[in-house]
Amino acid sequence: MTPRPTSELTLARLDQVRAWYDAVPTSLKWASRGYRAMLAHYYGLLIPADATVLEIGCGSGELLRRLTAKRKVGIDLSENQIEAARAHAPECEFHVQAGESLELGERFDCIIISDTLNFAADVQQIFERLHSVSHPRTRLIVNFPSALWRPLFALASSVGLKARAPQGNWLTTADVAALMELADWSALTRQARILCPVRALGLGDFVNRWAAPLLPFFCVSVFCVARSRRSSETGPLTVSVVIPARNEAGNIEAAVKRTPDMGAGTELIFVEGHSKDNTWEEIERVAREYPGRRIKTLRQPGRGKGDAVRAGFAVAEGDLFMILDADLTVPPEEMPKFYEAVASGRTEFANGSRLVYPMEKSAMQFLNMVANKAFGFLFSHILGQPMKDTLCGTKVLRRADYERIAANRGYFGEFDPFGDFDLLFGAAKLSLKIVDLPVRYRERTYGSTNIQRWRHGWLLLRMVLFGARKLKFV
Repeated sequence: MTPRPTSELTLARLDQVRAWYDAVPTSLKWASRGYRAMLAHYYGLLIPADATVLEIGCGSGELLRRLTAKRKVGIDLSENQIEAARAHAPECEFHVQAGESLELGERFDCIIISDTLNFAADVQQIFERLHSVSHPRTRLIVNFPSALWRPLFALASSVGLKARAPQGNWLTTADVAALMELADWSALTRQARILCPVRALGLGDFVNRWAAPLLPFFCVSVFCVARSRRSSETGPLTVSVVIPARNEAGNIEAAVKRTPDMGAGTELIFVEGHSKDNTWEEIERVAREYPGRRIKTLRQPGRGKGDAVRAGFAVAEGDLFMILDADLTVPPEEMPKFYEAVASGRTEFANGSRLVYPMEKSAMQFLNMVANKAFGFLFSHILGQPMKDTLCGTKVLRRADYERIAANRGYFGEFDPFGDFDLLFGAAKLSLKIVDLPVRYRERTYGSTNIQRWRHGWLLLRMVLFGARKLKFV
């Protein structure tokens, strides 16, 4: 898509803002430095250490200097500010440019715009130009001040606690989201952060961690993460379907016969988990008797479904990773729609949801359904994306995204015996687009459930608290 030409009105506004910032001192007041440190903390939670980062409107480079990333580049329309940034952060690269006329010839993993949109001459045009420096996996992260704090910021400027700034735009969260949509960016998450913008000997950090998530309306800054809607077309993908199986001997052959071939080729990976019946022998028999299917078999080294999934993914060779529970209560015939959702780029993490379509009478007990709905509500709040059913075993994502989740696993640790939350928390940490796909949930036809309602329910409650501490109260 050809970028819109920059209008004369936009150029005139850019000249005004440039003249202002060329004339003001580049050194930050102590309160502003503390505030930048707070912003850097929250950006650090969203930006992987191995990412390449571009900041639009970097000023004197204080925020970019504080970030940990493989490569850091900043642009600003003020030559005075860029000179200060080069002296202040020599490890970064800086260019004199306006976001409305951005031209770099390079693509970045993360693009950040921090407290700059309110001084932009044309916000939509900036968002449009960002496609030239992004790839399909790029994340756009912006933060902008809450309109509620506008009078207090004006007061802080008048008494010298905050640097004066040119007259700014009046942007709400809805305005920013709408302008992103017009420029082909899709907002994934929105979170209010920072209740106390000064550190105050550590009191501000304490308030921002524990009180701010409970009082989002009163927070200073709104963080929004978005992804491009201009996804590049790819050819058919190869698929690896990991099937954890414990005491599921009667379902193994049906899993092979009923799982369709998808994309450029499908492999089935059975991971046997210390069964008390003849599940392992049945897996070996079926693998021999269906030479036309590509089947891998292994016995998991540890315990729990999470360990089985990780063992299966470790030997998977496909471009796309799928999990199919061996009880077949989620029909294997549903898997192609998961393939299409992820392979098309419409989502990056497809999560099965059993709580939309009517299910068979004995498929799920009433108390289990109530608990599933409650956990879905809680995790939607924690993850920042709507989710109805966190406990459905069917989950699909690209190999490249799983590898990023695995590489980032140290942030959460080996905490999850189920495997669902390891993937969900990891996907949320990387700001992947998560979408629920409704499935027809069926009754078991063989064996009994491996779920222990009360013990596992207590574990799930602990997961809620763990996820809140790692993703929300940070």
